[in-house]
Amino acid sequence: MLTRILILCLVFFPGRLLALQIEGVELPSQVTLLDPNDQISLNGAGVRTKFVFNIYVGALYLKKKSDKVDAILKMPGQKRIAMHFLYEEVAKEKLVDGWIDGFKNNNNAETFKALQERLNQFNKLFVTMKKGDVIYLDYLPGIGTEVRFNDDLKGMIPGEDFFQALLKVWLGENPADDSLKRGMLGLDGE
Repeated sequence: MLTRILILCLVFFPGRLLALQIEGVELPSQVTLLDPNDQISLNGAGVRTKFVFNIYVGALYLKKKSDKVDAILKMPGQKRIAMHFLYEEVAKEKLVDGWIDGFKNNNNAETFKALQERLNQFNKLFVTMKKGDVIYLDYLPGIGTEVRFNDDLKGMIPGEDFFQALLKVWLGENPADDSLKRGMLGLDGE
């Protein structure tokens, strides 16, 4: 009887039960940002490593799953990047340096210059993150990139172009971590 109930639940409520767990972090299969009738789904996730240390679990949520970077960058609608910290402490300065390097390494000089002021504004929002902390970077169409730490709103950065450049930190030609890029694109099993 229990097996039948489980099968019925999987058929009628697949997104509710199927979540991904990485390094002890439970990632929901779907999330809601603004409109409760407009959910976005987990596209993929992986672990950001540096040397031999696991720094955070990164997850990408989209309206429609894709493993093509160009399609993701052009995809309309809400998007989310979630960073669930695993390492004991990541200093604010390390985060800021990472954002600057990621923007520089994955955007041409003209784009970087055009985004510099907003990147500076973005960097001012950050603090030292500790194990268990979560950063949510949510793109809300017509509004911009909402930055949350542990569900507390820290600020908003305007412009779709900013979020596209931010996505390239993970998905660009020179990502922070190739394995994490593959995970976020949902290519880990290949």
